[in-house]
Amino acid sequence: MDHMLRCVGSIPKLSFLLLLSLLLFSFVNAAFDLATIPFKDGFSPLFGDSNVVRSADGNGVQLLLDRYTGSGFISSNMYNYGFFSARIKLPSNYTAGLCVAFYTSNGDVFEKSHDELDFEFLGNIAGKPWRFQTNLYGNGSTNRGREERYRLWFDPTKEYHRYSILWTAKNVIFYVDEVPIREVLRSEKMGGDYPSKPMSLYATIWDASNWATSGGKYKVNYKYAPFVTQFKDLVLKGCSVDPVQEILDRQGCYDQHEDLEAQDYAAVTPMRRLAMRRFRQRYMYYSYCYDTLRYNVPPPECVIVPSEKQRFKETGRLRFGGSHRRQSRRKSRTTNAVVDTDEGDM
Repeated sequence: MDHMLRCVGSIPKLSFLLLLSLLLFSFVNAAFDLATIPFKDGFSPLFGDSNVVRSADGNGVQLLLDRYTGSGFISSNMYNYGFFSARIKLPSNYTAGLCVAFYTSNGDVFEKSHDELDFEFLGNIAGKPWRFQTNLYGNGSTNRGREERYRLWFDPTKEYHRYSILWTAKNVIFYVDEVPIREVLRSEKMGGDYPSKPMSLYATIWDASNWATSGGKYKVNYKYAPFVTQFKDLVLKGCSVDPVQEILDRQGCYDQHEDLEAQDYAAVTPMRRLAMRRFRQRYMYYSYCYDTLRYNVPPPECVIVPSEKQRFKETGRLRFGGSHRRQSRRKSRTTNAVVDTDEGDM
């Protein structure tokens, strides 16, 4: 590091800052100790069965979208809190209009009061990068979307990267590799907006042409089909429960909750918090917490960082560009969503 600092004068400042960011991410990138499971032991196809292609070793699966159907899979069980993770490789080339989702939900059981935690990856035209968003719903609070949108510091089509969701009674943490990118702390003021009912893990690929890329300007082009997303090294760690059981196995879940909260990934260490702050400074380009047109008063879980807030406009987007409007973002859900219509920074 000292050698690099001595050499800073010989490289452009922007390149040096990028290098520092990559180094910081590498310092927290020690792999978590995770127990992965074969696909057949924890999952089954959700839809588009012919487009759910299992790997030869049984540890991975491909999800395909073609002109006939998308595809998806679902965990065999529902979980009352847990850690959900997979190594994912996204499609390359022209991917405009695509949405690849990795998320937890109970919408099939609690249709009017569902909970949800999302990673949603949004495709782009050739030569432009994938973007992604995270979101959180509790108790059917789809009219209070909590989207944040980001870029990545790597090309997610070149190799596998791990994406993880930690969900406990105290907090939610979204991870990219071993870098925490977002933490939501539970508070009394959130009430039922904090996800608390058992959820399944889902992964899907589908045609979101009406909103995913530049607000629907660029559609899926099936000339490039099939679009293939690859998943491997799947992780399901949590308390498996029956969602309609009136009285949960409190003691069994209590022990598993304690074990979950004792794991390395359950703690945002000072180094990880620094990496999270750095990520959000460099790669987050929309936050609902700073969208004062949408929320006159920020939702209770928002932590307003003055140095961060001054970078965003009243639309919740970065001051150097971008736009904002609301639209239902998924055919199977009714939500108010932020749609990316900015072409200059696409």
